[in-house]
Amino acid sequence: MHSRTADTDPADTQDGPHTAAPWWTTAVVYQVYPRSFADSNGDGVGDLGGVRGKLGYLAELGVDAIWLSPVYPSPQHDNGYDIRDYQDIDPVFGSLAEFDLLLAEAHELGIKIVMDLVVNHTSDEHPWFVESRSSIDNPKRDWYWWRRPGAAGAEPNGWGSAFSGPAWTLDETTGEYYLHLFATQQPDLNWENPEVRQAVYSMMNWWLDRGVDGFRMDVINFIAKQVELVSGPAAATGGGSPMGAQIHEYLQEMHRAVFAGRTGEHLTVGEMPGVSIQDAVLFTDSARAEVDMIFQFEHVSLDQGTHKFDPLPRSLVPLKQSLARWQVGLAETGWNSLYLNNHDQPRLVSRFGNDTEFRYESATLWALVLHLHRGTPYIYQGEEIGMTNVTFDTIDHYRDIESLNHYREAVEQFDQSPASVLAGVHAMGRDNARTPMQWDDSAHAGFSTGTPWLAANPNFPRINVATDRAAARSVFAFYQRLIELRHTDPVVALGAFELIEPDHEHLYAFTRILDGVTLLVLANVSDAPLTVQGEWLPDDISGAELLLGNYPGDGSAALRPWEARLYRL
Repeated sequence: MHSRTADTDPADTQDGPHTAAPWWTTAVVYQVYPRSFADSNGDGVGDLGGVRGKLGYLAELGVDAIWLSPVYPSPQHDNGYDIRDYQDIDPVFGSLAEFDLLLAEAHELGIKIVMDLVVNHTSDEHPWFVESRSSIDNPKRDWYWWRRPGAAGAEPNGWGSAFSGPAWTLDETTGEYYLHLFATQQPDLNWENPEVRQAVYSMMNWWLDRGVDGFRMDVINFIAKQVELVSGPAAATGGGSPMGAQIHEYLQEMHRAVFAGRTGEHLTVGEMPGVSIQDAVLFTDSARAEVDMIFQFEHVSLDQGTHKFDPLPRSLVPLKQSLARWQVGLAETGWNSLYLNNHDQPRLVSRFGNDTEFRYESATLWALVLHLHRGTPYIYQGEEIGMTNVTFDTIDHYRDIESLNHYREAVEQFDQSPASVLAGVHAMGRDNARTPMQWDDSAHAGFSTGTPWLAANPNFPRINVATDRAAARSVFAFYQRLIELRHTDPVVALGAFELIEPDHEHLYAFTRILDGVTLLVLANVSDAPLTVQGEWLPDDISGAELLLGNYPGDGSAALRPWEARLYRL
């Protein structure tokens, strides 16, 4: 139903069609964070049964694929991103048999299933690591990064963990340090070892043979390390990205071993913190056979000060200029992924919009703006009804390891005010995205009949799927229309992008052009009316076709607060 193929190449813009574009140029992906999506058995944790029960909802929304966050067996130190077994389902989520049912039922509805691939690191309970740490001469010792202590027992280098503290932990059994760029329970795999790579490729083939439709690859650029720095002195690291140049070799090898020669439509998207546009062109150039698209982080790092939990005031100009640079940079070669929300980011309507007075307007404005960029849009669960950030009273209500470690370190080690640290968690913490999906106004937002693993946002009686879908102004209905446009209008999928008024502090405007057809997006990113003027604007847009807007009526020269319009000129 959704696996349509466009008639033009993604590298085409104004020159007209000549070859078939990949299916994902007209696709929209929906991310499900299973733990928080829907609980089918009342244990307080979302599960595969819950996802199966909502497939009809997702089909009605119109999405083409589900990106399923990890459901593998895990000790859950990082909510499933610490994997104990790559080829099974954690009992808290269900079973392989139930996964197969989910896969079959999704496919019947024309929806693909994309698995989360987490192979930079495993759980420290994975059999590979249990063997590796058992002795220095174990055959799997070299499957992970082990180094002897430095002078006076110091860590091998000065790298820090993304979750606070050093990236090295001393193992008492063998007297050596192991590397973990994330939690201490997430040791990094050593991709320099070909046995590691072949084991990963074998696992990926196992899932594809089972019927899955591709992979979202967690921090995949980190699998290649700057080997000379791993055991180098602290001064040599500089605190920069650990990514090594071997990454292209690894991804091309992965493609040959896993995807080359396979029939069907698969999707590969690599999460790649710290990469440049030039890097992205190489990664997503179809001729190089690496990945279809990447998640980059430039635009979601602009409102961070000295660290992630130091939020800066919203500023439109750097945000739209950043997104535009990526549009231009990947216009001729490669492809963009489009997102403002995911399981690691605050809710977009709270972060980039006004989640009180203009919640509907700002939620739909950002939906229109994002989906009218060139690339594949990703919707994060709850985004399609305008879910907001949560403000829990104390740190005790939070569950995210990153937020908890940051709070403890800032308060206990650096003597910062608990209230100020908590304010940073309120604004930027990952649990903002992980509170249970708000289905209705019943207990726990209709997520579970039991006590949820993480409390629902207290605003669920007002903001929920049932209420939104019954409303005259429905965020869900607005997303439906955007998805339909991408499926049916070649300009939305493939048109050339040009930013208008890049320095305007409140106007987000751009055109998309293909085969002489022009679409114009006008968006007022502010709480006040905005008069739209400029040499680039037709003298009278009243004669243009208004394809979509988030206010009633056909509009006028003045944009109302958080108003967004899409015209066909």
